[in-house]
Amino acid sequence: QVQLVESGGGSVQAGGSLRLSCAASGYSKSRYCVGWFRQAPGKARDWVGSIYSGGGYTYYADSVKGRFTISQDNAKNTVFLQMNDLKPEDTAMYYCAHSELSTYAYGGICSDPKRAYAYWGQGTQVTVSS
Repeated sequence: QVQLVESGGGSVQAGGSLRLSCAASGYSKSRYCVGWFRQAPGKARDWVGSIYSGGGYTYYADSVKGRFTISQDNAKNTVFLQMNDLKPEDTAMYYCAHSELSTYAYGGICSDPKRAYAYWGQGTQVTVSS
């Protein structure tokens, strides 16, 4: 059973930065996607971006491209979401999710915003004030 724990959320002013962490445990496959999602009150959950474990290829939603960066520390089984130049519209609960890939699956499928993820963290709140 894969377990994910997010941390790093908080309150910042517009233009500020935060770094979210997603620590994973209990997974066995070396090839997987980790996605970041966010959900604001009363709105649907949106895909923010993803990383493919093999090579660390990253993919982003247009709304965060150039401001957010996803990275991984394989030694710590942790994926990070560095968020810079934060805007009030970035305010949301942020979730990470984990999806294992089969042996022959193309890693580029991690770029699919609609990819189904089997495992989810509990979320961490990000609040950006103007």
